[in-house]
Amino acid sequence: MSSLNVFQSNFNNKIKINFDGGDLSSDSGLFLINEFAHKIEFERLIKSTFKTNDDADRFHTDDKNLIQKVFQIISGYFTDDDSDELTNEPVLNAILSKEGLASQPTMSRFFNRMDKDTMAQFEAIHTALRKRIYSINNPEMVLLDLDSTLLATYGKQEGEGFNFHYSSHGYHPLVCYDGLNGDLLKIQLRDGTAYSSTGVVDFLDPLLEEYQNNYEGTKLYLRGDSGFATPGLFEQAEHNSCSYAIRLKANPNLYREAEYISNDLDYATKDNKIDYAVCYGEFMYKAASWKYPRRVACKVEKPYNQFTYTYTFIVTNMDLEPYQLIQFYCNRGKMENFIKESKSGFNFESMSSNSKIVNENRLQLCMLAYNLFNYFKRLVLPVKMQKMQIDTIRLKLIKIASKVIRSARYLVFKLCSSCPYQKEFFETLDNIRHLKPKLE
Repeated sequence: MSSLNVFQSNFNNKIKINFDGGDLSSDSGLFLINEFAHKIEFERLIKSTFKTNDDADRFHTDDKNLIQKVFQIISGYFTDDDSDELTNEPVLNAILSKEGLASQPTMSRFFNRMDKDTMAQFEAIHTALRKRIYSINNPEMVLLDLDSTLLATYGKQEGEGFNFHYSSHGYHPLVCYDGLNGDLLKIQLRDGTAYSSTGVVDFLDPLLEEYQNNYEGTKLYLRGDSGFATPGLFEQAEHNSCSYAIRLKANPNLYREAEYISNDLDYATKDNKIDYAVCYGEFMYKAASWKYPRRVACKVEKPYNQFTYTYTFIVTNMDLEPYQLIQFYCNRGKMENFIKESKSGFNFESMSSNSKIVNENRLQLCMLAYNLFNYFKRLVLPVKMQKMQIDTIRLKLIKIASKVIRSARYLVFKLCSSCPYQKEFFETLDNIRHLKPKLE
């Protein structure tokens, strides 16, 4: 029968095509992700921690559904509908030890069972994973980069609203990345109308407490733009031995304090009003809402071929020189890359439910996929691949073709012989096997 379904090409009659190649997969690189996940006992952690409030005896259990979705996201299959097309995918079935993956209706019902209890479970999973990763390489410092972003919504979804900063409808989540390595430390979904700093002190409290209790030798640094310039955040950082650099919105009082720096720039440019010039300085400043004065570093610059000056004000408790402090703050531009990577590479914008709590849980699951991959990337990938984006790594190391050969004792995946990244594949595998995480 199969011989009747042979396609012979017109451009070359020596080429024939059919669908008798056997069980094949295009995602064999997921075995590397799974080998890493097994090393840090990811599956065991999920199984012991995650359970929805559902007493039904289901064939597709919650922990298997969660792991299936995480691996689907990492391999680029974002929607629930993708589950139907992947039901018989050999690699994912082998990873999950199943004969068929959960379908779209099963996955959709799985998400709809999530609630505040599963939110707490996700937080426990993030904390436990971070502890295991830090046991491999405990960081000397962690850079808490605060920001917010917009996640678009499509209709009258619970909590959505018009955000004037982005001039669009959606949710306005609060995010905190480690600015040194891209780990997503925490994310919280908020209403679309929320201001940048709304709830930021409560948001950071558990994170700061975790680092104070579990990682005493780790130095904490905090950066944020002017949307986070609130005295409550300053005091929180100071009480938790956290060094901070947060931008202030310019106002007449700050301009007056910076007048001596402007005069220095006037003098420096009196004979050349064309080229770029800059001066730095500092002063003590107390806003009306502050309990006491704080140090403010200032940068006054004259752009090329302009006469007007631009000002940058940074409030801080650090002892860096003003130019060093400004440079430290400006390096937070990496945050935009982390946020773009999260949205485009890990489907953070999948706000498809009418329920806000379901969308919150979806976001936590996407964070789990993002972090699992980011840990994998920076701990075990070859050095030359560690700065690559997820799309590039998918193309080079995850989207590897293989053929499945079944025998009485083994399931053999024969990967593509012409794969140009075999060396990187085996180097990654070797790096995984040399990891020594401390497991509970």
